[in-house]
Amino acid sequence: MAEYDFEITSRPSYSLLKINLKDQEIMTETGSMVYKDNSVNIETSAKGGVLGVLKRAVVGESIFMNKLSGSGRIALAPGYSGDIVHHELNGTLYASSGAYLASSSDLSIDTKFGGGKTFFGGKGLFLMKIEGSGDVFLSSYGAVEEIDLNNESIMVDNGNLVAFTGDLSYNLGKVGGLKSTLLGGEGLVYNFSGTGKIYIQTRNIESFIDFITPYLPTPKQG
Repeated sequence: MAEYDFEITSRPSYSLLKINLKDQEIMTETGSMVYKDNSVNIETSAKGGVLGVLKRAVVGESIFMNKLSGSGRIALAPGYSGDIVHHELNGTLYASSGAYLASSSDLSIDTKFGGGKTFFGGKGLFLMKIEGSGDVFLSSYGAVEEIDLNNESIMVDNGNLVAFTGDLSYNLGKVGGLKSTLLGGEGLVYNFSGTGKIYIQTRNIESFIDFITPYLPTPKQG
């Protein structure tokens, strides 16, 4: 059962997370708050000290986090258009860069190094590691799709990955050889196997940037 009384509205393009705190506290990504009742307190801190700050900076997350506490209404949203999904955690969840929105305050948040197998993984090199029992709210670029694996395997594009549960085995690699990678329009992919859950986003922000870049104005040469 979820810890918070919450509702996700305006899905999937411009999702808004509304939570009614009842003498509770929640950790959120800085810059995600849309509004709050005056009865709700807000405290900004560098959770995990200097080491925690450095790790979150490496994974691409804000170096600070907000703790909202008390009783009253709050609303949260990511900085880009997309969806929000709730995950009831009992174990470990790995989230890609930018996917974390909020979570129960007593969950452990750390950064996982993928090891040599992801050395050429770019943004897949580091993942946010969330452990414990509680609620996690993730955001996406585009809509969120859930994939449940039951002793199965699947390949997911690195740019479309949002998060996955820690009971899955995985590695990050290239699609085919160098020729197919360069000419086929595909890059790095996650290969998952086992039993667990994967969250993907229906749009790839890196592909969108590549699409609009040719249309951007270029500085005039003086």
